[in-house]
Amino acid sequence: MIKAENITLSYNKNENILSNINLHIKEGDLVFITGMSGSGKSTLLKSFYGAILPKDGVLKVNNHEIQRRAGSSTINSLRRGIGIVFQDYKLIREWTIEKNIALPMIIAGFSKDAIQKQVNKLLTHVKLTHRKDRFPEELSGGEQQRAGVARALAHNPNIILADEPTGNLDDYSTGLVMELFLKVNALGKTVIIVTHRMPTDINVKFRHFHLEGGNINEYL
Repeated sequence: MIKAENITLSYNKNENILSNINLHIKEGDLVFITGMSGSGKSTLLKSFYGAILPKDGVLKVNNHEIQRRAGSSTINSLRRGIGIVFQDYKLIREWTIEKNIALPMIIAGFSKDAIQKQVNKLLTHVKLTHRKDRFPEELSGGEQQRAGVARALAHNPNIILADEPTGNLDDYSTGLVMELFLKVNALGKTVIIVTHRMPTDINVKFRHFHLEGGNINEYL
């Protein structure tokens, strides 16, 4: 599903953020990636969807090989199988919550009926049906993040990547978001969550990677 072999990630030529990273994430894994601020957690996650390309090494995600010179067609094909949840939500301010959730399906060319059915189901899951006609700025941070999670799931991806998805949320919204991730993982989806703090009440099998000093280690 995701295999990194000695990858190095950098935003400039002079300083590497992560060096010689090796990991293998299998289909259906529930993965938490932790580390202190600046340890490279978000950088690593970005590499999984092609927002940053490896400086060295081999990275394969969903049968796509992501190289330093990967073209836009490769990246676009890769992202069709990935759902991304951002810490700062990244909802379109001028669109209703309903339309924001529908965005990946609109891009993928789903029919209106299919889009409406899927969006209605997701609105129910994240408890936002009563807010579907509101705009992002009319919602609380927790509600916006729940909409962001629903959007990430809309096109039925097989990998979900979440960057600090509960960092700014209250306990209620944190619980809803984590519950949804666990439900999606139970359906066989690979879920990878970057977080500065591990949840304490996860009662299912998961994997935990920790970044420190530019290296990654798995707690077994």
